[in-house]
Parts: sequence; structure tokens; C-alpha cells
Amino acid sequence: MLTQESRRRYLLKFARWIRMRRVLLLALPVGIIAGLGSVVFFTLLDLSHVVFLDHIAGYRPMGPGGERSIFPESSRPFVRWMLMVVPTLGGLLSGWLIYTFAPEAEGHGTDAAIEAYHFRGATIRARVPFIKILASAITIGSGGSGGREGPIAQIGAGFGSIVSHALGLSDQERRILMMAGMGAGIGSIFHAPLAGAIFAAEILYRDIDMEYEVLVPSAITSVVAYCVFSLFFGFGSLFATPSVALLDTAEILPYTLLALIMAYAARFYVKVFYTVRDLFQKLPVKPHFKPALGGLLTGMIGFFLPESMYTGYGLVQQALDGNIVLSFMLVMALSRIFTTSFSIASGGSGGVFGPSVVIGAALGGASGLLFQQLWPSLVPNPQTYVIVGMAGFFASAASTPFSTVIMVSEMTGNYQLLLPAVWVSTLAFLLRGKRGIYEKQLTTRYDTPIHHADFMFSVLARLTVHETLARYADRQPEPVRVDTPLEELAWLPSSPFRYVPVVNEEREYVGVLPVALLEEAMDAGRARGRTAGDLVQPGITIFPWESLSTALSAMASEGTDHIVVLSEKPTSEVVGILYRADVVHAYEDVVYSNLNRKAEK
Repeated sequence: MLTQESRRRYLLKFARWIRMRRVLLLALPVGIIAGLGSVVFFTLLDLSHVVFLDHIAGYRPMGPGGERSIFPESSRPFVRWMLMVVPTLGGLLSGWLIYTFAPEAEGHGTDAAIEAYHFRGATIRARVPFIKILASAITIGSGGSGGREGPIAQIGAGFGSIVSHALGLSDQERRILMMAGMGAGIGSIFHAPLAGAIFAAEILYRDIDMEYEVLVPSAITSVVAYCVFSLFFGFGSLFATPSVALLDTAEILPYTLLALIMAYAARFYVKVFYTVRDLFQKLPVKPHFKPALGGLLTGMIGFFLPESMYTGYGLVQQALDGNIVLSFMLVMALSRIFTTSFSIASGGSGGVFGPSVVIGAALGGASGLLFQQLWPSLVPNPQTYVIVGMAGFFASAASTPFSTVIMVSEMTGNYQLLLPAVWVSTLAFLLRGKRGIYEKQLTTRYDTPIHHADFMFSVLARLTVHETLARYADRQPEPVRVDTPLEELAWLPSSPFRYVPVVNEEREYVGVLPVALLEEAMDAGRARGRTAGDLVQPGITIFPWESLSTALSAMASEGTDHIVVLSEKPTSEVVGILYRADVVHAYEDVVYSNLNRKAEK
């Protein structure tokens, strides 16, 4: 039978186990909430598209092969001129919602989540996910060229942030759960749970870098959210894809040309998007009305090219089925670059991944048809370029080569094109422009303020207490015995020492004597008849072979700026006193010496 002390010890161990793993445990409810958020968003988006495009304009765009509309179609005839009115009305409604209740919900959403991760303590206001759901459903459903990834990323991240705040989690736990929620939303609504997990870790940086701490929690939330979403809308891939594969190694040559096309097309896409954004920001118009103006411009293009509106997934499906000609795909790619810019960069709410997929698919399909005319034996299946083009274009625009390849594979249900997809995505990523579609991305983990302390500790972990203390051996005070009268220490207040080690008769460590405390006692006339032992304080200790990171952590936990260094047990003789300033100087020396070596090279 367990004693009371044993039970207490086991309860403490269990509490510690829960605290260390609570992020993984909380990933389950965050995944459920994000999955339900995806269900609500998909339903509202479908309802919005039926109300605006179908019942008002009579336009019924084709969808992807793996999804079906929830609501029945109307019998209203197609009224082409209404395509200019509907997105304008949608922009007016979404603009009023966004700029009245949550201005941070404007744009494509993913940037807001990235910024919250790096600079805002992973804090997203509770109202933002709900405003984002409504505004994005209206913007896209009324014909705006936007994707689901931005809204659902901010929605999932928002739910993760809300749960973290409600439970009082630490900043690091809150950041992890926020990005896990983001991955859950993307993994569920795009039918790509693995890609959602990797996307959440990869999207934060422009170079090849990841937030590895996010991967496992994000994998849990993404799988859970996908299962929740699929309970309502079924499992399976987003697109119905023909069985195509790489048949000859020589096909790598035209795929290399495709990578060049995707990279420079992505540069053009990013340039147009942010040029439009900058122009709209300069307009002397109240922000509430700018999405309506963007909707009008989108509708003007849609009047001539209706396929350039809404999500465009039907266009991708037709390209995969081989039902679109080369010239039409080129026109669609170009027109969608502008409709996306007008719809989202004007201040509307929607993602940029979906349009990127459509643009990449159209350009890839057009390239495949062109290459087939030039090299019929090397390009037997132009549809393969549709899939690979989707991956290469977004990998270059968003600097996410790994998650994009997996996401496109999961969305199409085709894993036989992984080789050319990886090849094209990698080359397109290496040829990307200086500016990406997500401008809040930082270059690497070294640039984010949340990891500055981590990198400092990683440097300090390689330095020992002994080698640092040796640099300051000439200013180490001699230990005083515990029975030394205070009158004999009257010289200490005028010395450079702030603390003096105190030892017993066997020269074993007893504690430290604060010089400020000694000076106070002497000034008050309380030094007569007293010894160093009367003023001694315990202090914290460390051994010479331990790292500076351990020393700094110990100082921080005790709220002090010094630590006593002892020799090996059992003698416990005093070696010296290490100060926080000594640790900082040691770190600066390492950093500056590395910078100097790089400068010399």
C-alpha cells in the first residue's frame, strides 16, 4: 500500500508529465474545433456562391471532381452583366464587416497568422475567426478570385490562440497551438492532412527552414480536423485525376523548362499583387469601400471571362481531364492573376493558395500542350504538367517547396508524379524572386525575435564555466572564514568586490557575504562583536565543468546576478564567483569573433 509521501510523489510526477505533454493533449480539441470551423466555412462559402452567383447572376461554375455542392442549383438563366454587380456587392458587404469589426481580417489571412506568431505573442482576437469566416465566404462566394487557405489558416490559428489564452498557456505553447490550428484548417479543407502539418511549420520562413516544434502537434490537429471535416463531406482527394506518371527519365528536360516558366510567372504574380495592393492603399477612399471597387474590377474581367472568377477549381478539373486548349489556359492564367489581385489586394478577404493552384495548373497545362507539339515523344501526357505546374508555381511564390509538393499530391490523389513535382518545385523555389506572396515571412529562424534567446543559449551551452571564470581570475576575492570579525573586513566596501565567498575551518563553502550588507552594518554601528557568519547568505553554486547556459538558467530561476563556482565534491572548495555580466561578455566575444572571421573571408 502506498504511503502518503509516495502518493504525493506520484501525483507530482503525473502533473509534470501532463505539463510537458499538454500541448500534444490539447492538439486534439484544437483539431476538432478547427475541423468544425472548416465545416462551417465550407458550408457558408457554398451557400454564398449559390446565393450570389447562382440565384442572382445565374452563373454556376464547375467545381472540383472530389466535391459536390450542398445546396441545389436554381433554374435562373445566366445574366452576364450581373457578374459585374455581384462581386461589387460582395466587396461592399465584406468591406463593411472587416473594417467595422476586425480590420486584421482583411487580405489573405496567412500573413496575419505569420505576423502573430513572430511578433504578437501568438495573439489573435477572439472575434477575428468569426469575421474572417463571414467576410471570406462573401468575398469568394460573390465571385472574388480567392482561395480557402488564407481564411481557414487565420480561422484555425485563431481558434488555437483562443484555446491557449483560455487555458493560460505559455507563449511558446500558445505559438505552437496557434500554428497547429492553422495546419488543421488547411489540412482539412484541402483534403491534405499531411501537407497541412508541414505547411504550418514551413510557411513561417522564406529560406529552407522550419519550426520543428510545430510538426508533431500540427500533425495531430491536422489529422483530427480532416477526419471531422470528412465526416460531413466524405473522404478522398479534392480533384479527380487521371492515372498519369513519369514514363521516361528524358522527360526531366521539359520539366526543367517548366520550372523556369513557373518561377518567372510567380515573380510576375507577386509583383502584380503587391502593386495593386499599394495602389489601393493610396486611394483617397474609405477602406470600407475599397473591396467593392476591387470587386467591380474583378467583375469587369469576369464579364468577358467568367471562368476567371470564384475559386477556379472547375478550371483545374477540366485541365486535368484534358478538355481545355492551350490559348484559353494562357488567357485564364493571366486573367486570374489580375482578378486575384483585385479581389484580395484591394482589402477583400480570401486566400492566395487557391488562385495560385489555378494559375499554376493553367500555365502548366498550356506548357504541356506546347511541349507536346515540340517534343511529342517526351510529353505523352500534357495533364501531368497541370499537376506539376500547380506545385512549382506556388512553391516559388510562397517559398514552401516541401509542403506544396505533398499538398498537390494529396489534393489530386496522385503520388506517381512526386519525382517531377519535387524537381520542378525545388528549381522554381531556387529561382524565386526577392519578394514572396507572404511578405510577413522571415528569412530564417535566426531572424525571428522568439528564438533569439534560444540561439544565445545554444552558444552558451558550448562554453564552460571554467574557461570563462579563468579570464577573470585576477579579480576573484579570497574567501573569508565564517568566524572572521566584521571589523577585519572594513576594507571590503572600498574594494571592487560585490560578494565574498565564506568558508568554514576546512575551507568548505558555507555561503556568500554581500558587501552591501556589510557596509550597511558598519554604517549603522552594528559590526562590533559580529562575524562574517552573521551576515552570510546561502547563494547558488555550480561546478566548473558545467555550461554557461546552465549557470545563466540557475541565476534566472533564483533571481540573482551571480553564482559561486565550487570544486568537485566532496571538498566543495570555492573556485570563484561568476557574474551574469561575465556570461554576456563571453557570448559577445564568440559572436564578434565569428562575425570577424566571416568578414575576413
